[in-house]
Amino acid sequence: MTVHDGIRLDAAAKAALLARMRQRPADNAAPQAEEGPLYDASFETLPGFEELRFIRATGEALGIANPFFRPHEGRAGALSRIEGREVINFASYDYLGLNGHPQVSGAAREAMELYGTSVSASRVVAGERPIHRALEARLAALHGAEDAVVFVSGHAANVTTIGSLLGPDDVVFHDALIHNSVIVGAELARATRRSFPHNDFAALERMLASERASSPASARTRRALIVVEGLYSMDGDTPDLARLVALKQRFGAWLMVDEAHSVGVLGAKGRGIAEQAGLDPALVDIWMGTLSKSLASCGGYIAGPQALIDVLKTSAPGFVYSVGLPPAAAGAALAALDVLEREGERVAALRANSRHFLDAVQAAGFATGTAEGHAIIPVMVGDSLKAVLLSERLLAHGVNALPIIHPAVPHRSSRLRFFITAAHQRAQLDETVRLLTEAFDESSRFLAELGLGGEVDGEAAPRALPPAWGE
Repeated sequence: MTVHDGIRLDAAAKAALLARMRQRPADNAAPQAEEGPLYDASFETLPGFEELRFIRATGEALGIANPFFRPHEGRAGALSRIEGREVINFASYDYLGLNGHPQVSGAAREAMELYGTSVSASRVVAGERPIHRALEARLAALHGAEDAVVFVSGHAANVTTIGSLLGPDDVVFHDALIHNSVIVGAELARATRRSFPHNDFAALERMLASERASSPASARTRRALIVVEGLYSMDGDTPDLARLVALKQRFGAWLMVDEAHSVGVLGAKGRGIAEQAGLDPALVDIWMGTLSKSLASCGGYIAGPQALIDVLKTSAPGFVYSVGLPPAAAGAALAALDVLEREGERVAALRANSRHFLDAVQAAGFATGTAEGHAIIPVMVGDSLKAVLLSERLLAHGVNALPIIHPAVPHRSSRLRFFITAAHQRAQLDETVRLLTEAFDESSRFLAELGLGGEVDGEAAPRALPPAWGE
């Protein structure tokens, strides 16, 4: 039983709980002995662990289970099984419903039987297989590029590509909401990193102009890279690709687009944001994508000019010094590309489901931020504690949607994120909106009983975020 399943706290208990929650992690830390070791060799004093301990203590005090690392007992699609119970699942980015598709699973088995479970070496040495080349050719064709290279991880693809292409004399311009892997890559390169407000291309233009005007002599050789996402994973909105192409051409910069969440989602045939925008994909210098979303596999890739791919295959540490992509992963991705091309109705179904859910959740009074109705629909809550509690109450009703809280999103912009798929049924979407309303009311009443209201970390959450419950 959790606290909110029927245990009522008296005034003293509420006050004690509120005081405990308002304490910062450092306040709860054990006092240091006057005479201790000269060097700190404890992992428990790391800032990340102290914050984790604070979060765990808060959850235990409130009786809220940790929503993260929760096992799914089988294949997770539109439905999943958690703790022995079937739930409607919105936490998996299997956008086209291809995870477990007979052709995809069969191709993975065939590749494994032919090549084994691992290629047992870096591709530079002895890990190259024909299936790698076949997959890279298909990915290059998907993006209208000359060639492509696949990596064992999407995160690693961004980190090692940016880290190896740029250096301390170069500059990276990126959207404020860009994925962590881009930031880590820029830091690895030791390049100057400049962040512009989300989708604010006037601000980007000013930054580019300032950069190019500040040191004309060196600016001619100082490389500039602009990085955006084709579909933003936390907000479900898209950039103005035509505007970005114009800016990169005007200021002599490379343009890199992370299509992790947009391949299979955007465009009539699911070919990504270039198709959606009606632009020649060759206008973008570097296409990045993953195999783990619409392509129901695992790994990442870069597509672009032949010279770019040749450089990455011979100098990017995350490729040269890493084992090659497992054969089963390559086989699954190849088969998923076949299904994507052959079954265009999956893209259409995803689009229709996304639009329906966005309209329904907005009609119920929930704020959805800047979401455009492309597979990713956030329900804005603002309050981190309320987002976690709302997720738990929703799961109790049979719906799995995870909370996204700081530091994944800025303070006071916590949310529940819903991944919509082509496999979701209309009745499941409508039932979810109904249950979401019930769960929201339950969590609001519980927090009101605690006297927490909209407070998180000592700050008042923006009560106007959900319009049905604010001004």
